[in-house]
Amino acid sequence: MAVIRRRRNFSRFFKGLIFLVVSAAVLGFFVYVPLFTLNEIRLEGAKYLTEADIMRIGNIYMGEQLFRLETDVVQSRLSKDLRIEEVSVRRHLPHTLEIKIKERRPIATIRCNYGYLDLDHNGTVLDSYRTLKTMQIPMITGATANDLYIGDELDDEVVKKVLGFLRLLDEDTLNRLSEIAIVEADYIVMYSATAKPVQIRIGKLERLEEKAHLTADFLRDLETNPHAVEYVDFNYTAPVIKLAE
Repeated sequence: MAVIRRRRNFSRFFKGLIFLVVSAAVLGFFVYVPLFTLNEIRLEGAKYLTEADIMRIGNIYMGEQLFRLETDVVQSRLSKDLRIEEVSVRRHLPHTLEIKIKERRPIATIRCNYGYLDLDHNGTVLDSYRTLKTMQIPMITGATANDLYIGDELDDEVVKKVLGFLRLLDEDTLNRLSEIAIVEADYIVMYSATAKPVQIRIGKLERLEEKAHLTADFLRDLETNPHAVEYVDFNYTAPVIKLAE
């Protein structure tokens, strides 16, 4: 009986050893065979971040072995970037890395002492640059944000109120604005991103939801309005529209 038991134990050991060897061979095949190398990144959800940005932040390189690329590590690196709110990373054989992200939304640009800053609705700096980019979001004028860098939050209460108003506007409406001018602490004027900018007088930052809806409707209708408009004033209960002469 002891001999039989030893033979059984040896048999189990031998089978286990074979399993480990085969598993190691299969793993080595997937890790080292050139077939499974990264040559495509499928990026979804990005509007402001480019593929080059994602590769730099995630420390990703084309041509590296797909199975040696640790997706959880890449995901952790990307999630630490302030501009990324959510991210998932998955491999797709034989050569693709799928990255889905949800970006934090920049809603305005403001001048600073060394260039320009992109801000989210909280006033957090999401990006900084020296030369003005092709704007997809409006510029705040009449105020500056000095000595702020990515990750910092500005403390200008008037600008924060403006950002709170812009947060109520959808992306399409934001793209139809070129400038938000802080004329005085309690008087705001916006300008449409049309060939001939139309002035939108917001005035005091009160009745914000109502003024946000009025702004969206006005900018949408402006594209089909046959009459040239000089300005619209939302300070009153009923909007006042002044036609251009």
